[in-house]
Amino acid sequence: MQAFKTEKSLIMNTTQCKICRKLGAKLFLKGDRCNTPKCAIVRKPYSPGEKPKKSVRRSGSEFSKELAEKQKLKSWYNLRERQFSGYVKKALSKRSKEEDSGVLLIKELETRLDNVVFRMGFSESRRQSKQLVGHGHFHVNGRKVDIPSYQVKKGDKITINPSKKSKTFFKNTEPLVKKRQSPGWIKFNKDKMEAEIAGMPTVEETAPPAELSAIFEFYSK
Repeated sequence: MQAFKTEKSLIMNTTQCKICRKLGAKLFLKGDRCNTPKCAIVRKPYSPGEKPKKSVRRSGSEFSKELAEKQKLKSWYNLRERQFSGYVKKALSKRSKEEDSGVLLIKELETRLDNVVFRMGFSESRRQSKQLVGHGHFHVNGRKVDIPSYQVKKGDKITINPSKKSKTFFKNTEPLVKKRQSPGWIKFNKDKMEAEIAGMPTVEETAPPAELSAIFEFYSK
């Protein structure tokens, strides 16, 4: 069983590296490893299947560029196509004079509970934070929430499930969490290991790895 898990993990890691190489962008899908020389896109800065001498990427059509931008953001947030397209369409339908579609989209994606857990520093990737939320490791306002897509709001408090707090994972993670910096809209108490949503995320602070206007163009066709 352990061998099966190890093999499955290796396949997932390899797949994530191929996503970055294919899109030609470092999406930090494997956490801290992406900041080391071991990062696949550093070692092999060309698309999977190509030889090093063909590492120069073609410009492609406008459609392919828009598709690539969409894939970057979708992969960054670890979402399926149906989920991601739903967020984009919602942002397009709710845009107003005060807020454009890009702002609305980032707010929706950043305030997912799995992303908040990731931003708090409890996981090295959004894929891992999705698993933590799905296994019921966190509470929102004192109630267990095991839905990764749950949208947090200003004033919400996120805490570790008391029944899970003694687990080895959290004991090992605590020193790492205290070293990481949460974004300004998350007020994180590192002594109590709990957070409060103090505001809303901005596009500037989030710094998404994709051109948002190209994504909206892709779904508008």
